[in-house]
Amino acid sequence: MLLKISDYNKIDQRKLMDVYSESNFENTDYFYPDEMNKEVAVSKVESGFLHFLKDEFYRHAKAAYWVFEEDGIWISALRTCEIQPGLYYLEALETRPDRRQKGYGYSLLSGVLEEMKMGGSFRLCDCVDKQNTASLKTHEKCGFRIVSETGYDYLNEESDGHDFGLEYRYLGE
Repeated sequence: MLLKISDYNKIDQRKLMDVYSESNFENTDYFYPDEMNKEVAVSKVESGFLHFLKDEFYRHAKAAYWVFEEDGIWISALRTCEIQPGLYYLEALETRPDRRQKGYGYSLLSGVLEEMKMGGSFRLCDCVDKQNTASLKTHEKCGFRIVSETGYDYLNEESDGHDFGLEYRYLGE
């Protein structure tokens, strides 16, 4: 089932952090390199992630978390927001490590695109690490195309040469 969460207070924080458990663990080295206790470091990363959502992300126009849920478990998630009328930014597409390679990322992303189409024409941009073949294949299968050799993070207004810039265009029917 596809869930759209447009209000921070409606997020099940534990279920969301379970989707991002692997990334949160990996981010401990970046954000808290001196913290030797990994459980403490993960807790700090999770707390920072949730504060970002509450204090920054949900302040953007039409900000939404999209979740693919099955049997009460949040399997895959991503977030979108409107950067300017008709231009949206997608980030943080991730699937729980124990549910990968089963098409959940595709199901989520294609479901989000179908929902967005109901609002008329739009462009949806994303950045994907050039080494992340699974994510690149998922995006391309959903109709995204690489439009730039350098990804652009619209929320932080930063370019990154490690990422491709991808775009999905829907011109309406």
